[in-house]
Amino acid sequence: MATFETMEELNNFLVNANSWVNWPMFILLIGGGLFLIFYSGLKPYRFFGHAIAITRGKYDDKNAKGDVSSLQALSAAVAATVGLGNISGVAIAIHDGGPGVVFWIWMTALIGMCIKFYSCSLSIMFRGEDSEGKLQGGPMFYITQGLGKKYKPLAIFFCLSGIFGFLGVFTANQFTETFMSVVQPEESLMALGGTEGDPLFNWKFLIGIVLAVVTSFVIFGGLSKIAKVATAIVPFMVMVYLVAVIVVMVLNASQVLPALKLIINEAWNFKTIVTGGFWGLVIIGVKRAMFSNEAGLGSAPMYHGQSRNDEPIREGLVAMLGPFIDTILVCTFTAVVIILSGAYLEDSSGIVMTLQAFRTTLFGVGDDLLMLIVTAFALSTLFTYSYYGVKCLSFLTNAKIGRLYNHYFVIMIVFAAIASLDLVKNLIDLSYALMVIPNMIAVLILAPKVNAAAKTYFSKLKHEKA
Repeated sequence: MATFETMEELNNFLVNANSWVNWPMFILLIGGGLFLIFYSGLKPYRFFGHAIAITRGKYDDKNAKGDVSSLQALSAAVAATVGLGNISGVAIAIHDGGPGVVFWIWMTALIGMCIKFYSCSLSIMFRGEDSEGKLQGGPMFYITQGLGKKYKPLAIFFCLSGIFGFLGVFTANQFTETFMSVVQPEESLMALGGTEGDPLFNWKFLIGIVLAVVTSFVIFGGLSKIAKVATAIVPFMVMVYLVAVIVVMVLNASQVLPALKLIINEAWNFKTIVTGGFWGLVIIGVKRAMFSNEAGLGSAPMYHGQSRNDEPIREGLVAMLGPFIDTILVCTFTAVVIILSGAYLEDSSGIVMTLQAFRTTLFGVGDDLLMLIVTAFALSTLFTYSYYGVKCLSFLTNAKIGRLYNHYFVIMIVFAAIASLDLVKNLIDLSYALMVIPNMIAVLILAPKVNAAAKTYFSKLKHEKA
């Protein structure tokens, strides 16, 4: 009982803290993002095709500094974003704000593409070294090197928030819920004569232990191993998921347009019952979009800063593809399935809602297929998140101590497996909002340097094509 009360008190604290940081986060993310769109002259969007060519390896430089290719960096970054944020995060958003919230997720993703262009360009422009002399990139480095040492408190604040934000607790929690919903191990044991009070019924704890052990095999292998695993898993599983969703939409083709129409109509519902009214609806969309594609968060620059690429603008263009793949495509497909299946009308949230949608629309076996997809996404997300946390702790201390983060990370996987969805959601929301503040301040101040580099790069590209 005491443990339950402690968890409840912690959750209440997180809810109150979120109410304070929502608006600074919203202003910097949306206001700052809109400024960057106009300041860029829409160039990141105009060179979308060029970004795809870079990702395919057309402009790879084997002599450039870095540990991974641009494709591997994008795959690793997408591994952290294309996952449960798209599958259960969208369901949470629809549960909390209704179908109209999806429209605001789209708007935030379009803005996020430009934010990632700037932030990931900076990750190459201002790279540093850790205590072991290894090349590193990310917000903490473009803050201290781009803005100067007097801004180091911003970098420290970012890293302290990241130590909590990159725990992967949401992923572990939603994977556990998926397993429990599909496999239903407790009902199986009871059918065999077990009792509900049997210690064996603490399945969530057991799932957490197994997930922590599997994650350990990869994350203790370092960046190269994480990147290789992510590159192998993510593209294939994204395709499997998209094929499954497209099959659902084809089978229910007559309901796709009404679902999209409902999203657009409800986006402007000024009589919404969401707490905070219309602006409450928008903020939910912004927060879930940020959770989905992490634009403005500062996580993607950590991976893209490791790319074998000495051209900042080129890396920024590659990174820009992340929110498009992650949110414009995957989140939209998920939302349409949830809406046309009617699952959003049920009293459920998170992964359980998405499982209901797939079970209803894919011949009763859609939830089993989704469990396999969720397993791959969950593992790839956990692998990449651990790396982000290691970098944060390494910056605050040194590389040797930083690697200890992985031990803390796997322990928290077990905690997340048995925690409530509200608790882990509020913890991530708070941590993410706090990370956005220092990161976006730095990106906005350093934007002129990116524009200057972009002018040179695009001019050079134009002459090469002439």
